[in-house]
Amino acid sequence: MLAVRTSGDFVALLEGAIWLLLAWSASYSAAIGEPLPSVAMLSIAGTLVFVCWAHRPFRLTLQRYRIRRRRTEMLMHIIALPLLLALFFGVLIESLLTPLSGQQKMLMYNVLATSGWLVFALTLLIKYLMFRLRSR
Repeated sequence: MLAVRTSGDFVALLEGAIWLLLAWSASYSAAIGEPLPSVAMLSIAGTLVFVCWAHRPFRLTLQRYRIRRRRTEMLMHIIALPLLLALFFGVLIESLLTPLSGQQKMLMYNVLATSGWLVFALTLLIKYLMFRLRSR
């Protein structure tokens, strides 16, 4: 049971890292005005998606309930909540202080998504340690 939980956590953390790298590469591409970092990260993400789809044992592993649940929790931490917070803070900053450019809004989302991913990773680490110590 611990192996399934650990593999689900690892898959969710890895997928979250890929999403974050894709978001940061888009932000970096916008900052330097060159699309190459985004194209490279999209190529890497596309390759990983193809390998996960083509490799049958890995595809079956990703269909397990615990892994799907962990991936859903990860997506809530790095996509849903940061988008809502970035929208709230963006509206607040634009109405009170100054207008924000698209790059600044993307940077705010990236920072919030990275902090959400770190909270998710720390939560999984604490859960793993608690479960590991409790089973002894």
